[in-house]
Amino acid sequence: MVTTRIASRPDGPGTRGILYVHSAPSALCPHIEWAVGGVLGVAVSLDWTPQPAQPGSYRAELSWSGAAGTAAAVASALRGWNHLRFEITEEPTSSTEGTRFSCTPDLGIFHAITGPHGDILIPEDRLKAAVVKAALGDTTLLVEIDQLLGKPWDDELETFRHAGEGAPVRWLHQVV
Repeated sequence: MVTTRIASRPDGPGTRGILYVHSAPSALCPHIEWAVGGVLGVAVSLDWTPQPAQPGSYRAELSWSGAAGTAAAVASALRGWNHLRFEITEEPTSSTEGTRFSCTPDLGIFHAITGPHGDILIPEDRLKAAVVKAALGDTTLLVEIDQLLGKPWDDELETFRHAGEGAPVRWLHQVV
């Protein structure tokens, strides 16, 4: 396990999280490292392993520490890249909620707020909107709740998650 220290950013409370790159073509791997390193403020070199769920693609994991909002910044840096599947989580702090972002080429990006135990927290107004859409006949309540929970993303990523079990994880720690 390689440990890298990065300078603390004074713009918020410290937190940590994990970036899972579930699948990326080899040509995209150095660009991912460059983009993530740009957000974290350090050079990033990931341990890429073949992704058996999609021959010709690679996967990597990175545990990071940084200021609250780092997961959103990484997700913004990676979103919209063709042929890239990733997830990034951020743990809650005493003054911020946790977050989870999932991204697939077909579905785009999903964002959820998470509580201290990793449960997805759905704001009241989003639940009310789902009930109204279902009542108007535009959709069913089950479909809307599945969307709010990110089920379509989970369904697409599940195969890639299992194919990565036992893969190495690189840790980046921030001096706080």
